[in-house]
Order: sequence, then C-alpha cells, then structure tokens
Amino acid sequence: MNRQISDIVGRPAVTDLNEFGRVERIALRHPRDAFVSDAKLDAEWNSLNYLARPDLSAAIDEYDELLRILSELGTAIEFLPADDKLTLDAIYVRDATLLAADGVVMCRMGKAARQHEPKVAAQVLAARGWRIAGAIAAPGLLEGGDVVWLDAKTIVVGEGYRTNAEGIRQLQTILGDGVEVISVPLPHWQGENDVFHLMSMFSPVDIDLAVVYSPLMPVPFRQLLLSRGMTLIEVPEAEFATMACNVLAIAPRRCVALAGNPLTIAEMQRHGIEVYAINGHNISCPGSGGPTCLTRPICRGE
Repeated sequence: MNRQISDIVGRPAVTDLNEFGRVERIALRHPRDAFVSDAKLDAEWNSLNYLARPDLSAAIDEYDELLRILSELGTAIEFLPADDKLTLDAIYVRDATLLAADGVVMCRMGKAARQHEPKVAAQVLAARGWRIAGAIAAPGLLEGGDVVWLDAKTIVVGEGYRTNAEGIRQLQTILGDGVEVISVPLPHWQGENDVFHLMSMFSPVDIDLAVVYSPLMPVPFRQLLLSRGMTLIEVPEAEFATMACNVLAIAPRRCVALAGNPLTIAEMQRHGIEVYAINGHNISCPGSGGPTCLTRPICRGE
C-alpha cells in the first residue's frame, strides 16, 4: 500500500516502505560536496579509517556514472549540500536518515565523526517540504545502513557497534505499534572501527529475493527470511570483502552493484536480475561503502 509522506506543492511524494520498489526520488551527496578538495582528502582519509585515499577527479567520474543510471530510470534527485561540519563520510548518505510512513527519521550516528550528518540532511529535506517524523536521541544510536524494511509493517534493524538497543527502542516508539521492529544481532567481525552494517550482509532486490552473505548471518534471521519465502543469492567468500553483498535495488530485480564481483553478478543474472555494475574504486572501496551506502531512496513506487 502506498504511504503519503509529504505534501510538496505540485509534487506529492508517495512511497512504498520497502527496499526494492522503483526509486522515484533519492537523496545524494556528490563527491564535490563530500570530498570537496584534495586538501580535505589529505586531512581526513587516514583518521576516518579509510583503506586508501580517494582520488577526487576519479571519484567524480565514478559518481557521475551512478547519476547516469538513475537519470535513465527517471529518478528525481535531491542533492544534499556541502557543510563545513561534515567529513568525507558524508558521501554515504544512507546512514544519516531513514524513511517511515510519517516522514523522515533522523538517525544518531555510531561513528562520532559523523554526528552532524543527520541534522544537516534533515534541515535540507525539511526545507524542501519533507516531514520529519522523529529523531534518535542520546544514548540511542541508529545508522541507516542497519535498517531494512521487509514490508510496510516489518522492519529489521542490525544491533551492533553503530546501532544499539536504545536506538532500536526509540525507533519502535517513532514507528508505533503498527510496525514490527525486529532486532538482528550483528557479529563483532573486524571490530569497533570496521564499517559493518546489516546491509553489509543482506540486500533485498525484490519481495522474495535477496543477496546475502550467510556465514555472518544469525541463524534466526536467516530462518526468518526463508520462512517469508525469500530466495537467498549467496555471495562467495572471495567477493564479500569487495562488497558484492551491497546491492542497491532501483526497481524490482534491477540493481546497481559494484564491478569486480563477477561471480555474484553472474548469479544475480541467473536469477533474472538486470545488473548495472559501477566502478567504486574511489567512491566505495576506500570508505567501505557500496551502492546502498551512497544513496538514500526517499520515494519508492511499484
């Protein structure tokens, strides 16, 4: 069922609360406004635990390919601006906000250096007519990469280093009793400083299909997905580190994935998925943020 989430004059926004419907409107922050300059890259990449220093010019070219794909789909883009309070991580816009039936929820980041991102994003979206449904407050932590709508009444949230039990409790209060919030314990994996979200191992691509990395999935969560009739496309171990599991559905069974993961892409295609592979050497790999991390869909249709 479609949900009304804002009343922008001349263009009301209607969304399906899922992760696979056709992306009609999306929030993005271009590398020009996140990475900004070579001086900023030099100053921040190491302290933010990036694996390498991105190249600004190459990052712009990579990102423009993503924009081309979204443009071909007819997606309207809400560009989020640069801000002096933000770091390089602001390119990964999914984490700062999430979508609810009543509007946008402001997250509270588990990575301290990213604490200003939710307020900046919410101010921009509110100024453009989006309703703010609520905000996570201290000591709660919640990052958008840990939050996945299975359907309009069911949301799963990864509980780990970036999202805590109090943040999940507050999200339940914001969403109300009509939505079941299911907490999914996340593994320690590579520790507190690693970027591990629920969507690091689980990306829905249709109502009954998801790309997963089962070795790190809690058994009850995996069983839940199977009980809902979901087919799981398994990412091989060799492609987990290259973020093969981080797949953005731009429409049912139409996805953006990172190039360099041929086994996973071939398996997705075998399941009837149309895959747009993008180069993420500078926008994804250094900061460990794939296509879902780079994007915040704010309006999905059928």
